[in-house]
Amino acid sequence: MEATKVGIREFRAGIAEFIASSSPVAVTRHGQTVGYFIPTQGQAEADIAALKNASKTLDRLLAAHEVDVDSVVAEFKTVRQTSRSKKLKAMAA
Repeated sequence: MEATKVGIREFRAGIAEFIASSSPVAVTRHGQTVGYFIPTQGQAEADIAALKNASKTLDRLLAAHEVDVDSVVAEFKTVRQTSRSKKLKAMAA
């Protein structure tokens, strides 16, 4: 795939369009290529797929160990509130 050549000023002015594009860009200065910008399309989809896979694994582990998610969340909220209260008291002192 051939990279589109653009000057530095044009690249800076149109960075949003270049990020949204799927083709690489050769950035030039005074006619000489000084770098390449290669947008990474599809990275978000791979991250989402990995998170979904991790979520399924976590669900299986929680079920296998008979963990009650609601009690874990309640415990977390209690610990968080206690920690927040201690921080506020320390700041007031």
